[in-house]
Amino acid sequence: MQVPCPAPRNDTLAEDSRALRALSVLEQLAAAGQPFSLSQLSVRLHIPKATLMRLIESLEAQGYVTHLPDSRGTDRGITLGPRAAQLALTTLANNTFGRACRSLLRSLVEVLGETCNLTALDRDTVLYLERVETTEPLRLHLEPGTRVPLHCTASGKLFLAQMPPAGRRLVLARLKLDRKTQGTLTELSLLEAELDRLAARGIGIDNEEFVRGMVAVAVPVRDATHGQVLAALAIHAPTARASLNDLLKAVPRLKESALKIAPLLGTAKSAVQQENGC
Repeated sequence: MQVPCPAPRNDTLAEDSRALRALSVLEQLAAAGQPFSLSQLSVRLHIPKATLMRLIESLEAQGYVTHLPDSRGTDRGITLGPRAAQLALTTLANNTFGRACRSLLRSLVEVLGETCNLTALDRDTVLYLERVETTEPLRLHLEPGTRVPLHCTASGKLFLAQMPPAGRRLVLARLKLDRKTQGTLTELSLLEAELDRLAARGIGIDNEEFVRGMVAVAVPVRDATHGQVLAALAIHAPTARASLNDLLKAVPRLKESALKIAPLLGTAKSAVQQENGC
């Protein structure tokens, strides 16, 4: 007797498709660095708005995405939620990327003598991914997972400077430019002018703007294919030991290390995809 062939696993294919769509939404939001409306996401992902709305509601219920008001405070924009950031941080901390990155940072600290860290843009803040401290007793201690402001840190100003003008304006409209020290730029026009100068130089600087007596310099870690800024590699030091000009001399060495870190971020991205079952 001939045994009939089993029916196609349409249910399994549908589940795979939904998982891939969810990952596509997260990737699009992560790459954007700014909130998207439902219509914008629908166009970019080629997903019908009704289908996308259900997917967004499911992701929001789990904490992977959230809604933020736009610059006018009316229409709600969609951006990454806290669970997406935590997933990325956990993955980076527990895979080959984390070990390899810490090794590169450690080598950099041994050469430069000051604390070095790797940061990422997380919505409207800077997220510390990895960090290796200097052996000097005078230092600023921050754990991976710490979030710091965009407008007054070297990494934050780097991320803002490298954004497209329209995207940068949207982010700046949402930021509260709190004064952290006497050097903090709290006037929007002055900050925008500073960001234009930094964009031309391709770096970020903190001249005692976040913590009094601390200076920092950051360089971008870019995707080798598209040139997109994936992260920032930064060095900081107390002014009792180094000036901002001293740290600027380390920029070539920082850029060399950034080129080595970039491929590792691609490996980490693949690990996130595997964790999501894709």
